[in-house]
Amino acid sequence: MNRLHLLIFFLVMFLNCSNSNTGNNERHEPDKAAPAKVSSNLSREQKAVSDKLDALFNQFYKSGIFNGTVLVAKGGKILFKKTLGLSDKKNHELLTDSSMFQLASVSKVITATAVLMLHEREMLDIKKEFKHYFPDFPYEGVTVKDLLDHRSGLPNYLYVLNRELYIPNYQMTNADMYKYLISKRAKRYTKPDYRFNYSNTNYALLGLLVEKISGKAFSQFLKDELFTPLGMKHTATIRDIDLNDAKTTKPYDTRWRPVGRDASDYVLGDKSVYSTAYDMFLFSEALYQNKIIKPETQELAYTAYSKEIKLKNYGLGWRMKDFKDPVKKEVYHNGWWHGYRSSFHRRLRDTLTVIVLSNQLNRAAYHTQKVYEIIDSAAPPATENEDD
Repeated sequence: MNRLHLLIFFLVMFLNCSNSNTGNNERHEPDKAAPAKVSSNLSREQKAVSDKLDALFNQFYKSGIFNGTVLVAKGGKILFKKTLGLSDKKNHELLTDSSMFQLASVSKVITATAVLMLHEREMLDIKKEFKHYFPDFPYEGVTVKDLLDHRSGLPNYLYVLNRELYIPNYQMTNADMYKYLISKRAKRYTKPDYRFNYSNTNYALLGLLVEKISGKAFSQFLKDELFTPLGMKHTATIRDIDLNDAKTTKPYDTRWRPVGRDASDYVLGDKSVYSTAYDMFLFSEALYQNKIIKPETQELAYTAYSKEIKLKNYGLGWRMKDFKDPVKKEVYHNGWWHGYRSSFHRRLRDTLTVIVLSNQLNRAAYHTQKVYEIIDSAAPPATENEDD
């Protein structure tokens, strides 16, 4: 009988030890992850770049500073694509290629593109005042372009609407935001076109403008004019997705605590587009191939409008680095919102695209410079005659 008890004791201990090794890991170990997905026809040099990028993001992941997806492409060819970590920590669901991330302020790039599409079709004029389209708008002198390049001087609705944003279970619309904003008559930060002043209000108003001019809900316009035509099958605004669906990633802080939402998550234009790295690659390539807006319209978007900013600058929906250098010029946008971090970077001269999306507030999502260093260390120096 004692021998039987002893056997049962050891059996229970064995099962407990086995169970303790599953279900509690916060990260999916890189050596067990699927290999990085890249184009099948990479050159030897490109394969070397891919291997270095793989090592870089595996190291980020092992160090606990990256949980998400990354895609690097050049000349229309995907050099590196990989997904690492968890979509849902509670249920230990791993990220996949179809996992959708909140783009946060990277959504502004999409909003600006939508506005420029309507401008190109002569349905609106970015040089006209916003008041031309919304006569009850109380802030005089603010043009559509001032909204696009963050020179409107308008207060940020996220700071003005304190009580309204935290009404339980309230899904604020852009029209609601507009109504609250004009009723409060909050003081401007600066006069129009005086200096750069980043404000989410600008792009929430642009979302409302797209709706009025197109006659469609903002989500529907993006779906009809961008997402469906470009094959972006896993991209939509927060109003068109199921937040409880397995494909929708859950947001976390640096200590893996879930991050909640508030009413402002449902205001569109400044944020709240959900997408994948591959879908954003399709969007980037469509821009490079002039499928969405004309080259001259893109040139408007990639022009620096805040001359008082010396090192970096802002165009129409795009931040810029090296904006005075035609070889190094980079247009990009980063995002940070409720547990999500995102980077969407494009170097125009060599059609490079770098996309990093994360559903945890970890800093590696912004380490795109390390990607550039790997890319450029393997590439011959650019000459003045290249790509002319």
